[in-house]
Amino acid sequence: PFYLLVLLPGGGNGTGFGRCGPCDPELCPEPRGCRAGLVPDRCGCCAECGNLEGQACDPGARARFYGLCGTGLRCQADRAAGGEQEEEEVCVCEQQGALCGSDGTTYLNLCRFREAAFSDPELRTAGMGPCRTAPVIKVAPKDQVNGSGSIMLFLCEVFAFPMALVDWRKDGRDVVLPGDDPHISVQARGGPLRFELSSWLQIEGAEPADSGTYRCIARNELGSVSASAVLGVLGAGETHLGGEELILSNLSFLSVRPEELSSERKQLLDDL
Repeated sequence: PFYLLVLLPGGGNGTGFGRCGPCDPELCPEPRGCRAGLVPDRCGCCAECGNLEGQACDPGARARFYGLCGTGLRCQADRAAGGEQEEEEVCVCEQQGALCGSDGTTYLNLCRFREAAFSDPELRTAGMGPCRTAPVIKVAPKDQVNGSGSIMLFLCEVFAFPMALVDWRKDGRDVVLPGDDPHISVQARGGPLRFELSSWLQIEGAEPADSGTYRCIARNELGSVSASAVLGVLGAGETHLGGEELILSNLSFLSVRPEELSSERKQLLDDL
């Protein structure tokens, strides 16, 4: 039988396959688009783009497979992976703490700011800590239709600093939900990201009388914002969806298919 041997060239500008040969800096290719700066390649001869925050990396001072972390980043085990799987090293920003950019955007750390500044040379820091901002609704509640007796959920995710207060109302009324209605509940918690608040309204055993427009209202000292969604509850004999379709329609507040749920939103479901 015949075998095909594939040989991969080594790093730097070495002449051997899989080995580092004599270094000639003039033969090194010029790295482009390096948002995390430059780092030495595997052979320590040429420069290459450093890995960004969250990317896999090689620990130590020498690149072997994934490459080295860029400026202001260190390679450490990903604690978020958890489980029985072997922990993977990823690049983590050494200087944590939010800062406010001159564009009015809050950057979660200095590394995120540097990435943005690479594309916008005019970008400057306006101050340490998050930018003061009126509430912004990141995930708005979604319209839903389901049958009587089902559990309905509306989700509203808000970013603001100072932190926003969020309440729910129905059909333009002044009554803040849940009021004294025992089958309606409202819960909230911080997250899924920093400086965000997730609030959800739950209706257990929904009936046609629960149909209407539900509004999420977020406010702080700098302003307020709202978003609404329409709920339709079908009476007996009106349900035209199959059982599985009814379950999936209850997940419409997540704006994604169930198999695509992020870990943060899966946690929200687990907490209900």
